[in-house]
Amino acid sequence: MPSARTTERTPLTRERVLLAAMGIADRDGLDALTMRALAEALGVEAMSIYHHLPNKDAILDGLVELVFVEIEGEVDGFGTTADATTWSPALRERILGARRVLLRHPWAPPVMESRAALGPTLARYIDGVVGIMRAGGLSHDLIHHGLHALGSRMYGFVQELELDDGTGGGDDADAPGLAEMAALVPNLAAMLADVVHDDPDSTLGWCDDQTEFEFGLDVVLEGLERRRIAEEGPA
Repeated sequence: MPSARTTERTPLTRERVLLAAMGIADRDGLDALTMRALAEALGVEAMSIYHHLPNKDAILDGLVELVFVEIEGEVDGFGTTADATTWSPALRERILGARRVLLRHPWAPPVMESRAALGPTLARYIDGVVGIMRAGGLSHDLIHHGLHALGSRMYGFVQELELDDGTGGGDDADAPGLAEMAALVPNLAAMLADVVHDDPDSTLGWCDDQTEFEFGLDVVLEGLERRRIAEEGPA
């Protein structure tokens, strides 16, 4: 007599919930990530999710941590062997590696900006950045200044320039909101009309395309290198 076949359900775990949440956000955007949608994607009742992640905030904190786990794999770990001649390119590549991950998850930057929790993998990422700078010979004081100067760029994105013109800062120079701005703020309006970002695959926000990101990153790193050399004094 053939043995009875049983259907085994994949156990629900915190990691499985977070991966499903990331899948929804990647496919449909963060607004689509509701507890109901998440439960449907997992094939469970919403109450089952609460045993692993008690609320939406816990899910968002977990997603940030999951992004940094992915970054750790992208950059082959958070360690460093940098020195005074290699710290700047090493840090540049570390940050660009983080950006590559964020470009795969464009919903992540606003979530990262909204979270107060410092997860363990995010903490190790920051520690690795400090380690690269310290191995390069930067003083703790200069490293501290450098982290402030880098800001969110350290994580692979830049904060958006917020405009109150109602256009959301779009690239359309002919937008009515921008035309109405011209009389009030002619210099800003002229700049926005002249600057066009036309590489959506490298863009995380209207003023955060790859060219602008790398320009700002290089300016900060070059400035820190000059300060490092000045701290050392004459050879």
